[in-house]
Amino acid sequence: MFAATLRGAARPCRRFLQSRGQPLIDAARWRSHLPLNTVVLFVPQQEAWIVERMGKFHRALEPGINLLIPVLDKVRYVQSLKEIAIDVPKQAAITSDNVTLSIDGVLYLRILDPYRASYGVEDPEFAITQLAQTTMRSELGKISLDYVFRERENLNMNIVEVINKASEAWGITCLRYEIRDIKLPQRIQDAMQMQVEAERKKRAVILESEGVREAEINVAEGKRQSRILASEADRIEQVNSAEGQAEGLSILCNALIHKQGLNAASLSLAHSYIEAFQNLAQKNNTLILPSNVADVSGIVGSAVSVYKSLAKTLHVNDERKGEPEVPIPEKEDEKESQKIYD
Repeated sequence: MFAATLRGAARPCRRFLQSRGQPLIDAARWRSHLPLNTVVLFVPQQEAWIVERMGKFHRALEPGINLLIPVLDKVRYVQSLKEIAIDVPKQAAITSDNVTLSIDGVLYLRILDPYRASYGVEDPEFAITQLAQTTMRSELGKISLDYVFRERENLNMNIVEVINKASEAWGITCLRYEIRDIKLPQRIQDAMQMQVEAERKKRAVILESEGVREAEINVAEGKRQSRILASEADRIEQVNSAEGQAEGLSILCNALIHKQGLNAASLSLAHSYIEAFQNLAQKNNTLILPSNVADVSGIVGSAVSVYKSLAKTLHVNDERKGEPEVPIPEKEDEKESQKIYD
């Protein structure tokens, strides 16, 4: 009851300090208050009360009911074993590239050893706050400004590691440290903004050039495919035309094998000759004509002679290769064809 009464009496004093503009760290020091010295004490959970007997450390009271000897025993310190969050005030720091910035943070700590926290340092929270500020300035002086923004988490871990090494003798451990706000000079902010804009313009130009390149590649690929398809179509057309001509020649060859084949060939040749002269006569061109234009039978006879010469040559080659013989026109056939045109 008396402890609760004293705890309630400490609240107005804490509000008074906060209203006067004192830092939060000063108000936090009032959280640990001393109870009245009585015979029976009830220690709250997650608190450790340090008892001195005749001015010398005697023991640390556990949570629950505890008995003290009046006059001889005295509760000297009350330590909270809960995790405590402390605001680290803003401070100026200089990075390795000579940039001055204002930075603050939040420190989370816990008391592990109430004895060392009571007798190892006068004011544990104030000491740990000052240590955090000095450590932060020291760590920021080792890195550049870009590293501060890029490796913020690593910077927090380095600060926690350094604080824990120094605060081990105080019975306090730093659980984590978080950088809350970083304020840069206006000229540095303007320079960073210009850098960001330049980087974005660079990316835009690169993306535009890549788009143009991809478009040109697509157009070239389309032309290539078009030419390939056109060449394939021409090849197929030529192959089909050649196959058609070959088939026609084969049919013509089979027709010439018969007895009346030479007469049919002579008739076709004469018809083509007359048709060619008809087409030439329709155009106003200078022509070179043979002397015997009217002698159709003579021209056909010359053509038949050429055919006979070719047939003899093919006959000799077929005998060598063992292929079927090509018939050689007989004189009777030649005479019959001559009669047709006479």
